[in-house]
Amino acid sequence: MQATADTAILEVALKDCYNGTEQAGLEDFLRGLPGVGAVHLDRSRAVAHLTYDPAQTSPDTLHQAIKRAGYDCTESAHDASCCQPGHPKVASNDVPGDHNHRDHTAQVNHSQTATAPGVPGVVDHAAMGHGHSMVPQDHAVMGHASVKPLTPAEHRGKGHDEHAAMGHADEHAGHGTPDDMLRRFIISAVLTLPVVIFSPIGAILGFPEMPPFGISMGLWGFALGTPVVLWGGWPFISAAWRALRRGEVNMMTLIALGILVAYIYSLAATFVFPGDVFYEAAAMLTTLSLLGHWLEMRARFATGRAVEALLKLAPATARVKRDGQEVELPLEQVVVGDEIIVKPGDRLPVDGTVTSGQSYVDESMISGEPIPVAKEPGAKVIGGTVNQNGSFNFKATAVGADTALSRIVQMVKNAQASKAPAQRLADQAGKVLVYVALSAGLLTFLYWTLFTDQPLVFAITVAVSTIVIACPDALALATPTAITVGVGKAAREGVLFKNATALELTAGVDTVVFDKTGTLTEGKPRLTDLRPYGGFIEADLLRLAASADQPSQHPLAEAIVGAARERGLVLGEAQNFVSVPGQGIRATVEGREVLIGNRRLMDATEVNVGELEYTVTQLAADGKTAMFIAVDGRAAGVVAVADAVRQSALQAVADLKAMGIEPIMLTGDNARTARAVGVQLGISKVIADVLPEDKASKVAELQASGKKVAMVGDGVNDAPALAKAEVGIAIGAGTDVAVETAGVVLVKNNPADVPRSIRLARAVRGKIKQNLFWAAIYNIVALPVAAGALYYSLGILLKPEFAALAMSASTITVTFNALLLNRVSFTKS
Repeated sequence: MQATADTAILEVALKDCYNGTEQAGLEDFLRGLPGVGAVHLDRSRAVAHLTYDPAQTSPDTLHQAIKRAGYDCTESAHDASCCQPGHPKVASNDVPGDHNHRDHTAQVNHSQTATAPGVPGVVDHAAMGHGHSMVPQDHAVMGHASVKPLTPAEHRGKGHDEHAAMGHADEHAGHGTPDDMLRRFIISAVLTLPVVIFSPIGAILGFPEMPPFGISMGLWGFALGTPVVLWGGWPFISAAWRALRRGEVNMMTLIALGILVAYIYSLAATFVFPGDVFYEAAAMLTTLSLLGHWLEMRARFATGRAVEALLKLAPATARVKRDGQEVELPLEQVVVGDEIIVKPGDRLPVDGTVTSGQSYVDESMISGEPIPVAKEPGAKVIGGTVNQNGSFNFKATAVGADTALSRIVQMVKNAQASKAPAQRLADQAGKVLVYVALSAGLLTFLYWTLFTDQPLVFAITVAVSTIVIACPDALALATPTAITVGVGKAAREGVLFKNATALELTAGVDTVVFDKTGTLTEGKPRLTDLRPYGGFIEADLLRLAASADQPSQHPLAEAIVGAARERGLVLGEAQNFVSVPGQGIRATVEGREVLIGNRRLMDATEVNVGELEYTVTQLAADGKTAMFIAVDGRAAGVVAVADAVRQSALQAVADLKAMGIEPIMLTGDNARTARAVGVQLGISKVIADVLPEDKASKVAELQASGKKVAMVGDGVNDAPALAKAEVGIAIGAGTDVAVETAGVVLVKNNPADVPRSIRLARAVRGKIKQNLFWAAIYNIVALPVAAGALYYSLGILLKPEFAALAMSASTITVTFNALLLNRVSFTKS
């Protein structure tokens, strides 16, 4: 069941769900409830996202069904996400109909997004001066401009309530873990140690064979081992009981069975018939299993908490101007449309647009750039960022769950709740291995009982060891633990994977197609060349040109003015300013007539450009926009402006080549300009003169030749190509993650993060393969030993406590191996 207008999402936070392994069967149970379609269970937080039909069931009905299955839980209802189907919406505009998306989980392409005049973030300068059309694109805060102010009543249902509900669910997710598991482990270890000391294991190590005070080994083990088994082992026993109530067995069944068989036999040998006891086996099995699962949960929960910590960056209150008065309000009372007052050193409470004042804001927590960004009226600001020295007011455009931080956190949570193909295979294999383990234990018991002269306690010992060692606990953790750690690591580095499938697909990419403008280039023109002529010197020529261009708002003019100011030149006042559409500008500066523009402007004013014509042609061949400058009717020089190549793009291309991945440029620019940029970047394959609607077909052609393609673009103009590629990577869209068509979002607007994200995805894939190996190798090697295959030939018998150690070792190995992803360098090939 896909989320539609007739379905809803219920977020269920499971309490006392102590491990991730039992959740594989729980997903099937939830999916089988009446009215429930898709189920995504986040093993990192013990939170399930249920897509259900309100006409067939209700949250209360689902709550009761889950309670009958043995789980206490809390629920919160959400609208469905459009960009991440089957999960709660990321923001209020993340609903079907508002934007298009690609469902990477289902591998279905979405309808294509087209750009048109009036689309936010796209500015058409074709009619402006200088005879050049420049289309700078800034989608960093795309979508906010269309948000309509809400009344306080509307606001209560639009942002903060959803955010509060989300926080409420997280507060109770996985109730009691991993701290509760750690507490159980520590207390169990303290009680287990004296049991082991006064046992055959302790005797081997040189400890006394009998307990102190003349107490028998049976009573000693019973007194100390009982709380370990019944209290310390309760997470496994209760999970096994819940599974039986659902009519299934799982990994917890094996652990609980091993613990209880060892304990109950020892109990009988203590109080019913004389015999050897092995409380130490039951206690060690419990304690070591607690250790393994605590480490597993620590890895899962730490990742989620690290991402959620972003939300704490927003302040608790905001200075709001209402009825002409400045009042300080709790953050939950701020509504869209409020005017927020920001003073030096303040952390911005919500997202918005500057209305008055100016300052510099540290946005490194979003962009990764350490240099503060200038803010003046009209500029976008992001909640959680830090104001520097100035003061300004801004209008709130996104609050609560709609802010950039909230969107990022919710998106990462949704990604961690998704299931990768490898995980589905591991879950299926785990279910089969559970029955293999039970069968192996039963057959082992029958063999040693019926066909040998060994005592009953020997047969039970071998059977318990076989069941425990065959427990595929690590197999169920191999993939989700690596996925969880990998997604969290990527998020902290500014790379958001929309789901686990996108992460896996990214690992298989062998070709990366880049859009040019705003991706490989800065998307902002800069002065690159200044060629004086006719006796002028650079400083005087630039000062006159910049002074004349001051009244213009064209990006090319801004580049010239900005370069003059960077050099400390004092600009004069431009008088009689005239913009000539399609040609350039004219103005009077210090009594001198200054012209800046193309050849048509020079011809119209009868200025002889002479040999400067060759200079302009040469600069244009390098992909630059070159313009003539004339002073008092005579040619004075040439100025060239270009959309400069990002230094990080150079690094990105070099890294991709080092990784054996082919970089390709796909752009709508003319071939001459595109080739010039390609040469600068070291990209040999350039596809130019491509309309936005034709980019998808170019990607399809690459795929038809056997390429595994990742498309990197801005997420709007390149939407068809992003959707068509195996992996769509949206760059510079961190504050609007809800409406991206891509499966991967680069928050820092840094093309160098493209190879880094692929490197991390490959590292995750490698860890999954390693984990599956380690999860299987323990069983393959140790199962025959535990069954007693080497007992008669070499006298080797794996006792239950050592079987528990080996089983836990596999779980610990898998968990620690996944945690090593946190040490993966984003800067090394």
